[in-house]
Amino acid sequence: MSPVVAERRPPSRTTRYDPPRGPRAPWARIHDVTRPEPASPRRSRARTALAVTTCAVLLGLLALFGASALTESTHELHIPWGGTTALLRSLLFTALCLQLGEFAGERLARTIPDAPGTTPRAWAAPAALAGVLASLGLAVVFAAGDASLTAGLPALHEMSATREGKLALLEANAFLLAALCAWLGRPGWAAVPLAGVILGEALRAHPEQETLPIGVALTLVHLSATVLWAGGLVQVLRTMRIWHGGGHRDAARGLLAVYARYAALLLAALAVTGTVSTLRRLPLDQLLSSAYGRTLLIKLVLVALVSCCALAARRALLRDRLARTRAVHAELVTLAAVLVVSALLTVAPLPVWD
Repeated sequence: MSPVVAERRPPSRTTRYDPPRGPRAPWARIHDVTRPEPASPRRSRARTALAVTTCAVLLGLLALFGASALTESTHELHIPWGGTTALLRSLLFTALCLQLGEFAGERLARTIPDAPGTTPRAWAAPAALAGVLASLGLAVVFAAGDASLTAGLPALHEMSATREGKLALLEANAFLLAALCAWLGRPGWAAVPLAGVILGEALRAHPEQETLPIGVALTLVHLSATVLWAGGLVQVLRTMRIWHGGGHRDAARGLLAVYARYAALLLAALAVTGTVSTLRRLPLDQLLSSAYGRTLLIKLVLVALVSCCALAARRALLRDRLARTRAVHAELVTLAAVLVVSALLTVAPLPVWD
């Protein structure tokens, strides 16, 4: 007697039974529904890597060519090494985001009840080294001025000859200390030198002496809020992915909810300080006629888009749709664009008050 082999259905197909309804439905209907196959982990990682690489290349091109495009459209003075400076400062801001965001995200994860102890791989040390390279690159650009670098790199005393060069070298040393803290297993200690980097950027952005304390304080709060918002979101998404894969859905959703409350406060701080700084530095009649004003308008539009993405993500969170994180990913990409446009603002010619 031959063995009976049971017929196996493929996992991607299922049947749905619809009972008869109403007097005109004499028979039942059985539908054959095809479910989409879940993507393999390797394919999912490849798609993520491709998306991240594409966004990084596009944002890098924006930083490299955005400054010259804006100044040419307004017929303003071209700033030497403007694209290179914007690209290096974008890398510096990204290094700040990854390090401070990792520190803040881990602190938030510890506040979640019944949270698993698994955490994503640390990015603090590589990010700190990227910050060192970006700061040294800025010091070289400041020392070069209008000249070309074909004859070789400037010496150390030439890099420290200008105010911007000294601040860039101090920021490079601060990033180096942050990398040392990460290697020693003390990532919390890195918050002190990284705060020094933010202070250095605030001092660089306000060379005037009349209202130096006010301008520095506004930039400190503004840059800190931006860095914590963007970097914290990166760390939260990485942590949620690990927790969700381990079956800790409630903990992952709770982490996003806690981050959402802090992100609302950071958005308020960013909006207030940005508005006050704009009123101090930009005449309203030059909002559309200057490269600084046009860049600022682009940043305002991006911040508004970030706010809409954040609101959509919070509504999806309330409806318990944890798997649908497209709005959160869109928020992250738009925040990265905000960082690049902020770097473009640092190389845009400052408007002149009449």
